[in-house]
Amino acid sequence: MKKVLRNPLALIGFLIIAGILFLALIAPFIAPYDPDAINVKAILLSPSAQHLMGTDGLGRDVFTRMLYGSRISLMVGFVAVGIATAIGIVLGAIAGFYRGWVDTVIMRVVDVMLSIPTFFLILAVIAFLTPSIWNIMIVIGLTSWMGVTRLVRAEFLSLRNREFVLAAQALGAKDSRLIFTHLLPNSLTPIIVSSILGIASAVLVESGLSFLGLGVQAPQASWGNILTDGKEYIQFAWWLSLFPGLAILITVLGYNLLGDGLRDAYNPRTSQR
Repeated sequence: MKKVLRNPLALIGFLIIAGILFLALIAPFIAPYDPDAINVKAILLSPSAQHLMGTDGLGRDVFTRMLYGSRISLMVGFVAVGIATAIGIVLGAIAGFYRGWVDTVIMRVVDVMLSIPTFFLILAVIAFLTPSIWNIMIVIGLTSWMGVTRLVRAEFLSLRNREFVLAAQALGAKDSRLIFTHLLPNSLTPIIVSSILGIASAVLVESGLSFLGLGVQAPQASWGNILTDGKEYIQFAWWLSLFPGLAILITVLGYNLLGDGLRDAYNPRTSQR
């Protein structure tokens, strides 16, 4: 943690993510309005002291909807990456530990999945399902595990013949003990970095799906569908596009800065500088 905090960009990323998470957690307590309350007398009001980020085409307070939208966007990122990481760890561990034909089969499946454009694959799957936040999280998770699988496999192949693993194997340790006690704990650092960077990608995918109308459905607020509302009034209601766009930009930037900082902190070549 000290190494991360000594990295200015990583520190900025950490503060950004911590701030957004804090706002998402306390959203019900600081939101000035009901996120779904329609007010025909306050349609498309520009930002002011009463409405910090203006109102939308139904008179709903954009600041309130942004706060609640952060909860949706971040939840999608965490759950989707959790699913992808769990699948990737299991498949990567099996491929890297047992090698041989098991490794060959798993990695050919990974190659096939990587050859398909992920976003279009998600669009195709979502088109056959009812658009909902849970379907989005599951689909993003089930189509994003390939990178983690290759990463875990590479780590296991690197550690498989190390002395501490061979010693444990010579003492009669079972495969499960070798994997969960010796190999996996020594592979966690790149997995954590990959997961943090994956959350940024998941937030972007969710925002894109919601923008296209295939993600979180109205009246539930997310940054993507707030952007969708904004495109209809972009010529005279700039705030409907600016604020959610900035929120997505800052969030993704924060996760990328934090992920790069962690990667540099745990890289022996850069951490010794």
